[in-house]
Amino acid sequence: MQSPTFLTVLAVVGLLAGCSFDKLASGIQPYRIDVRQGNYVDQEMVSQLKKGMTRDQVRFVLGTPLVVDPFRTDRWDYVYLFRPGRGEGLKRTVSVFFVADRLDHVDGDVAAATDGASEAAPQPVERSRVIEISAPEEKK
Repeated sequence: MQSPTFLTVLAVVGLLAGCSFDKLASGIQPYRIDVRQGNYVDQEMVSQLKKGMTRDQVRFVLGTPLVVDPFRTDRWDYVYLFRPGRGEGLKRTVSVFFVADRLDHVDGDVAAATDGASEAAPQPVERSRVIEISAPEEKK
């Protein structure tokens, strides 16, 4: 009768394999993707802002704001969150304030350049897009 010995060996091997699998599984970590959310605003973009710009001009430079409060129409908030798969995350907040539909001041993690600092700041790269529209053909 070899079956009791075989079952005992099989049980011992199963227990040992289960214990060692725990140590093996702790070293394996799944891949985690980097998550970016919101509006990315950097120093170069903020340095292009000038006091007195219209809302459309600010939207052209910074993009559409992530948060527009319907009760406080004089403020736009640009929020950017970056969560890497591993490690510390990053959060940036930039608030743009308007008075009479004109840019008044900017507040947040990325500050606007002052008049003296704008000379030392790198010149912004002009971003333009030309769209050619052909005239419609006349119907005969």
